[in-house]
Amino acid sequence: MKQQLENDNFIRALLRQPTEYTPVWLMRQAGRYLPEYRVTRQKAGDFMTLCQTPELACEVTLQPLQRYNLDAAILFSDILTIPHAMNVGLHFAEGEGPVIEKPVRDENAVLALPIPDPETELRYVMDAVRVIKHELHHRVPLIGFAGSPWTIACYMVEGGGSKLFWQIKQMMYQTPEILHALLDKLADAVTLYLNAQIAAGVDAIMIFDTWGGVLTTENYKQFSLAYMQKILTKLQRMNENKIIPRIIFTKGGANWLENMAATDCDALGVDWTIELSQARARVGDKVALQGNLDPAALMAAPARLKEEVANILASYGHGAGHVFNLGHGIDKTTSPEIVSILIDSVHELSKQYHANSKKSL
Repeated sequence: MKQQLENDNFIRALLRQPTEYTPVWLMRQAGRYLPEYRVTRQKAGDFMTLCQTPELACEVTLQPLQRYNLDAAILFSDILTIPHAMNVGLHFAEGEGPVIEKPVRDENAVLALPIPDPETELRYVMDAVRVIKHELHHRVPLIGFAGSPWTIACYMVEGGGSKLFWQIKQMMYQTPEILHALLDKLADAVTLYLNAQIAAGVDAIMIFDTWGGVLTTENYKQFSLAYMQKILTKLQRMNENKIIPRIIFTKGGANWLENMAATDCDALGVDWTIELSQARARVGDKVALQGNLDPAALMAAPARLKEEVANILASYGHGAGHVFNLGHGIDKTTSPEIVSILIDSVHELSKQYHANSKKSL
């Protein structure tokens, strides 16, 4: 039987159950802003070796928990592990980000893509989950994740990062059937991948739709949200008698909160472009909300940062269903000391909004 988590506030919040304070974790909480991460990264030699070595992935996953009183750990990996396993020639160029050597831009290229077996080609990710779960000793939940099909496709079609997304938008408008075929294959791959993470022991999952916000409303529904919904309907809901909550996050997706809330998710990640009070009013009690501090606020003086924390907590207001987070990933230039102030402030200032809450047994 699955052992009880010592700190399950994150899971409770996602399920809109009472907590004594607002739980907090940070996107990219294991990363380059931490000096200990940089040491481990140098030891690995390159980024993909770091991802593909379970013991090192575990080491960097746990580093922020050794510094901070966080309410969740997130698996250290990358959203491009799936295309890497599809043999498109992924590598990370120093200072340039991901590069896809064989961009996927026609029907033959889509048909040639294999769907990776999570316990063979992506075994290193599942082994990392198992090692991390063992080393966590049930202290806090572990979040597993994947990129959304649309976001992964953006990298695969563009050949790397992009600001304008001309290649994939050209495919979307000129040959939508080819893009749908690619997205359908990626949705199947992501479903297998996330279900394998759940079987390996993650306590919650998150789908990162980093580039959904570059789409029009109708294109978002058709090319991004529909494929996240396809994944959600096929995800394992329970593991060892525990519900596995699901979070979806579309950066720049404030216009579509109602559409996202209508999927089979438990929580929505929200960026800083909308007040949490407005987001909460729009989704009601359908889902929990996660967010939404602007990562740039971590450049402020401590007193100013505390004001921002207080404003976000007040915007959400009283009651369950809020996980404090950034509206996107923490920047590499962030001071580790200011992160400690952020986390402690969230825990301290949020208690007043849960004063009448009692944990259900």
